[in-house]
Amino acid sequence: MGQPAPVRIVHLGLGAFHRAHEAWYTQNAVDGAEWGIAAFTGRTAEVAAQLEPQGGLYTLVERGDESDRFEVISTVVRVAPGSDLATFIDLVSHPEVAIVSLTITEAGYRIDETGGPDLSNPAVADDLVQLRSTIGGGRKLTNTKVTTALARLLLGLEARRRVAAPPLAILPCDNLPSNGPMVRRVLEVLAELVDPGLATWLSTGVTFVSTSVDRITPRTTEADKRAVLLGTGWRDESPVVCETFSDWVLSGEFPAGRPAWETAGARFVADIEPWEQRKLWMLNGAHTVLAAFGLLRGHALVSDAIADAACLALVERLWVEDARHLPGVEVDDYAVQLLSRFQNPRIEHRLDQIATDTITKLRLRIVPVAERERARGRSAEGCASAIGSWILAVSRGVLPPPTGLRSDSSLAELISAVDTRLGRDREFCDIVAAALGELLPMVSAIDATRAGTPFLPETQVLGTDR
Repeated sequence: MGQPAPVRIVHLGLGAFHRAHEAWYTQNAVDGAEWGIAAFTGRTAEVAAQLEPQGGLYTLVERGDESDRFEVISTVVRVAPGSDLATFIDLVSHPEVAIVSLTITEAGYRIDETGGPDLSNPAVADDLVQLRSTIGGGRKLTNTKVTTALARLLLGLEARRRVAAPPLAILPCDNLPSNGPMVRRVLEVLAELVDPGLATWLSTGVTFVSTSVDRITPRTTEADKRAVLLGTGWRDESPVVCETFSDWVLSGEFPAGRPAWETAGARFVADIEPWEQRKLWMLNGAHTVLAAFGLLRGHALVSDAIADAACLALVERLWVEDARHLPGVEVDDYAVQLLSRFQNPRIEHRLDQIATDTITKLRLRIVPVAERERARGRSAEGCASAIGSWILAVSRGVLPPPTGLRSDSSLAELISAVDTRLGRDREFCDIVAAALGELLPMVSAIDATRAGTPFLPETQVLGTDR
């Protein structure tokens, strides 16, 4: 493989999706050999433990309808557990590091309904105390005990400020609308609460790039490891399986440079909003519907659920409403592509994996379209059916109820937990009730021994849904 590339990118959230997406785009860029990635794990150190003996190398398996393509990815030149805060801070402060990227899942940003930091979250509140005593008190940064991703990032940026390193770009790659401005807002609020001087520095020391990411990447299984061994002759303890399709749209400035990702197929646009909405509402929104209703119908995989006419009808009903609010972004062609991708039986994308933290996903993927439909005087019945399928899954114990509620909480309480404005919309609540009446017989007809699987606790978030 030759000499590893110098570390120019620091990544937080080393998991399957990052390795199937940003790392792959970097390797396939014409100048990828100049852009090494130092990657830190998120919730557990497992992937770092697997990749460290392999020197960061891993096999990417692009799984088509009939065959696999194997590619060794060498872009990740250094791996470490997320708990290794000293190494993270040191690397972010290096002047040659140009980008800090993140794949920490939607829940990992810990934002409230206003889009700011969730200061009521105990982990955020605890980290804020630590940041104030460290940054505000001028203490050694590596003595700080923080657990949340953005608190770690803020420590790294403070280290960069202290050594007067040049500006860099923050690159969130998670399914959040306007994710660049969102991360800017959260970091600025936290910085202002910690040290106004740091908040001022952020305005010139950092840029924030918005992205829309798209590549279905299911959880790796032991069977996948055996397939790599049979297909290549080498044993890989941490391969990544993904679909052949990939898409990446970016908008923003990189003051210290970036890989030529466009040579690997990425697109740079002035206005990212229509592209991120198309992906978030259509692909991720469909996944959310399929996860809830597919589990209720006894399915385990996306490919099984989309082959079920009842599940497909809910997805297509949602897409009709999505399309009304997505002008100029090739909605019909994208829908055809999505169906083909969902139907690939060799991509074992598990519904219970997608179903983690469903309430956050409903707020991001379904609520914006429902509110647009209601504002124009329409029923939003497709969105109502999506929310109704989640409520039904909660009532059957397939998915967990929102914090503070029970599986038998009232319809209005459950809708309000998703969005307070929709919960106050009595007509919309009636439409959700009607959808429940339509969905219930379709679930009751399924053998109870097949319908659904117990929900995963919120702390046991596995894999990604992108």
